[in-house]
Amino acid sequence: MIEKKQIVNSLENAILVGVVQGDQTEQQVTEYLDELAFLAETAGAITVKRFTQKLKHPDSKTFVGKGKLEEIQKYIETKGNIGLLIFDDELTGSQISNIEKVVGTKTIDRSDLILDIFASRAKTAQAKTQVELAQYQYILPRLKGMWKHLERQGGGVGTRGPGETEIETDRRIVKDKISLLRKRLSEIDKQSFTQRKERGEFIRVALVGYTNVGKSTLMNVLSKSEVFAENKLFATLDTTTRKVVFEQTPFLLSDTVGFIRKLPHHLVESFKSTLDEVREADILLHVVDISHVQYEEQLAVVNKTLAELGCAEKPTITIFNKMDKYAAEAFDQWLEEEVKQDILRELRERWQEETKGNCVFVSATEKTNLDSLRQTILNKVREMYQIRYPYRAEYFY
Repeated sequence: MIEKKQIVNSLENAILVGVVQGDQTEQQVTEYLDELAFLAETAGAITVKRFTQKLKHPDSKTFVGKGKLEEIQKYIETKGNIGLLIFDDELTGSQISNIEKVVGTKTIDRSDLILDIFASRAKTAQAKTQVELAQYQYILPRLKGMWKHLERQGGGVGTRGPGETEIETDRRIVKDKISLLRKRLSEIDKQSFTQRKERGEFIRVALVGYTNVGKSTLMNVLSKSEVFAENKLFATLDTTTRKVVFEQTPFLLSDTVGFIRKLPHHLVESFKSTLDEVREADILLHVVDISHVQYEEQLAVVNKTLAELGCAEKPTITIFNKMDKYAAEAFDQWLEEEVKQDILRELRERWQEETKGNCVFVSATEKTNLDSLRQTILNKVREMYQIRYPYRAEYFY
């Protein structure tokens, strides 16, 4: 039976592999591998080398070409002490098996790495069940490739050996486990739905955004509570909800799991109940790390995921966070103050236009422009109360 265990060991040396496909540029793939390196670091691995290859289509057997795989194998042989090979794209079970045969090193893909991080971060019964379900859904189509001894069994009519019988047993066990976990999640969902219903008439506001953009830090600042926040990917897995009161106007504020590029589909499906907080919110606070070199792409990834969840039309305030970091990285020390202000003004005007005036520029850590943010949220919350409860003046005055 395939057993689930921690994939990445702490302080394990890792090699990253990326393929430049289609209309992608090498610069894009470099930035994608930067993110993969951050994922690896979050999981506890240390990136020691990166390999990239330009291909029209990935190789069906080994994803990268034969020559590139031999180059990786030679590097591992020469360097020594390499415990992990991580691919930035999803691999099939047979590709993983074929790659490991050549390089002799444990090989995983981006989805497996994200699942490993999720497994280590899950704290509540709900999050643990969601992660376990996603892990089994990931394993199921890869079972055959994971059985390394299968090829020795031969094939064809009348040649089914014990390996094939075992894999059929495994498939049945995994399918039964998926069914059981779905039932368990369904029961947890009912409890969560009851809890959400009991929150009453309050307007619900949800923080959404790419992973590691500062949602939990903003949650702490706005709700004056202590929510786990650190500079790692997927620091938040479980939804945290707090009652917040601005000028006698109460509302519920939720911090949700961050989105990421190439988020495995089965993971989104498994985290349906956590994402219900987003679906059932009245207002979304879309947090963007404006200091990130790919902030526009991250913003687009989140908008695409929100559209898939059916939340694209919800009232949204876009919060451009980490303005202090943006200024420090975008401006050199010799740039005149007047020029800096012109650049910042153009940036604000551009996004004010694109968001139809629904954006605020802040720094959660430096606590800059937070009064403006609070006022913007308060105005939107009061507006929602006036629409929903036009005769309940105590909520919006």
